[in-house]
Amino acid sequence: MSVIKRKPPQKTAKLPEFGLKNFIQIKPILLLLCLGLLYYTYTHWQSLLEKLDDKPISAFALLGSPQYTTNEDVRDKILQLGELKGFFGQDVHLVCEQIQSLPWIKGALVRKIWPDRLSIVVSEYTPVAFWNENEFLASDGTVFSLPFDKLKNTDMPRLFGLNYQSSEVLEAWNKIYKDLKAKNLNLKTLAVNERGAWEVILDNDITLKLGRGEWKNKIDRFVTIYPQIDVPENKKINYVDLRYNVGAAVSFTDVIK
Repeated sequence: MSVIKRKPPQKTAKLPEFGLKNFIQIKPILLLLCLGLLYYTYTHWQSLLEKLDDKPISAFALLGSPQYTTNEDVRDKILQLGELKGFFGQDVHLVCEQIQSLPWIKGALVRKIWPDRLSIVVSEYTPVAFWNENEFLASDGTVFSLPFDKLKNTDMPRLFGLNYQSSEVLEAWNKIYKDLKAKNLNLKTLAVNERGAWEVILDNDITLKLGRGEWKNKIDRFVTIYPQIDVPENKKINYVDLRYNVGAAVSFTDVIK
């Protein structure tokens, strides 16, 4: 009888297990690698984009119908930036800031158009009055500059004052103009000096000295006494001084023939 001997079972080699403990150990390293990659991308984002460009932006379109801004104005400002980058690499915020440096520009919107163009839309200040010697006021009282050769309407009021007073002067103009217009008198100039004293010039060149403080009652007083002023022969009214509680002082000057 043959005896069958069983072979002892062979042991299977075990692979090392990758458990939670091992993952926790390398997790900080993975996190640091991710943060490093994000930081590198953030700091080199512009250069990475520039590598995708094959030609610089070379044209633009000024959209809409701006009253004062021309293609030449925009081109000159863009050229001051030097050679532009390509579609991916060019920062449109730089172009936008450059265009907004034009003193009559309220705001600008710049977009990139594939493959090498810019579209530009501008918002402009519209002058409603001359301000001091060589500036203008917008309807919200903003003081801005505009080349006189771009000016289309010269029939505007002339206002004078310190820049921080611009809104106050414009508001006063609107009120005084309306009050005088109701009495068939036309206002030409309104000024306030550094001491806060107001002065009005009518379209017939009569100056009204209103002084400081409230001026409405003084305008009403002038409207009342103006028809009663007896002007001497060959004379005309130079100014009416209303800086009194009652009445007024009238100055005359010779009529130039």
